[in-house]
Amino acid sequence: MTNQPEILHYAVSVVGKDRTGIVAGIAEVLFRLGCNLADSSCTMLAGEFAMILIVSHPRPFSKTRLHDELKPVCDSLGMSLAVRTLHADEITRLETQGEICVISVYGADQPGIVFRVTRELATQGVNIMDLNTRLIGSHDAPVYVMMLEAAIPDGQTPEGLEGLLGNLRQELNVEIGVRVVTPVSL
Repeated sequence: MTNQPEILHYAVSVVGKDRTGIVAGIAEVLFRLGCNLADSSCTMLAGEFAMILIVSHPRPFSKTRLHDELKPVCDSLGMSLAVRTLHADEITRLETQGEICVISVYGADQPGIVFRVTRELATQGVNIMDLNTRLIGSHDAPVYVMMLEAAIPDGQTPEGLEGLLGNLRQELNVEIGVRVVTPVSL
C-alpha cells in the first residue's frame, strides 16, 4: 500500500478585458507548476473575459506560490487575479440528483427575465448548474437569450416542467424550451 500525497485544491479567478492568449497563458503556468485543472468555466461578457478554475496540486505547495507564479502573466495581460484555498468540504464532488436538462429562453429584452425564470425554477426544486445569457439581434430589436443547464428533481419530467413554465412564458412573452441532455457512457 503506497502513501498517496495529500492533494491541495484552489479556486483561481481571472477577469479583465478580452484578448487573445489569456487561457493559454494561465494554462501554461499551471502546466509548468504541475497543477491539475479539475473544473473550469471561461466566458466573454461584453468584451470582458472571465474564468474560474478549480486546480489541484500535491502537497507541499502553497496558495502564495500559485498566486506569485500566475500574477506576472495576469499583469502582462491586464487581468485581475484571485486565488483561494478550498477546504475539504468545498471539493467534494456531488453527484447531480435528477435528470439533466437544457432550458432555453428567448424573447424581447426586458428587465426581470433572469429573476422570474430562476425564481420559478427554484420554486419547482430545479437546481441550476450553469447559466449563460446573451443579447443578440439589432440595436432596435434586441433579443434576450438565456441558456441554463439544470437538474430537475426526481418525479418531474422535462415536459411537465415546460408546462409549469407556461404562465411565465405568457407573462414575459418569451419562448421557453426544456430538453433532456442525453448522458454519454465512456
